Amino acid sequence: MKQIILAKRYARAIFALGKENGTAKIYAQTLKAIADLFNQPELGIADALTNPLYPLEVRQNVMTGIAEAAGADALLSSFFHLLVEKKRISVLPEVASQVRTMIEQEDNISHGFVTSAVELDSTLLEKIRTSLEDLTGHKVLLEAQVDPSIIGGMVARVGDLVLDGSIRTQLNGLKESIKGR
Repeated sequence: MKQIILAKRYARAIFALGKENGTAKIYAQTLKAIADLFNQPELGIADALTNPLYPLEVRQNVMTGIAEAAGADALLSSFFHLLVEKKRISVLPEVASQVRTMIEQEDNISHGFVTSAVELDSTLLEKIRTSLEDLTGHKVLLEAQVDPSIIGGMVARVGDLVLDGSIRTQLNGLKESIKGR
């Protein structure tokens, strides 16, 4: 829990600085690129940056190389060095995720999920996406999933909005109404 709170604080700071400089989206891309590297254990970057057996200077040099390779500007490089110095570089993936979320909120973008019993074709998915955009007032990035256990129909989720038109839910509702009598 503490890690998430820290990540949100750092993300707000980087997002605010990025907005001020007009580089928030570039910062988000750079953060994501480095977080993706950090999450690949076979590369050993996480270990090189978090292992206290390596002197701080060595860890800072590794971070400098990574930041330069990712094209980070001076401000973002300083941020990475601060995380290494304070032994908080492990929150970097969560910071990247939080910054991406903040940018999407500012751009009025939401993530939506559609679960159906069978795979849906692209034209139907486009109609569903358009309907969800009309309902929410946000641009929706839609992901489709197949779950045969819902029997038929579909379940659509965008943020807190859940539209459940699955046969499984309807059967459960019918079962509960019969039990209630």
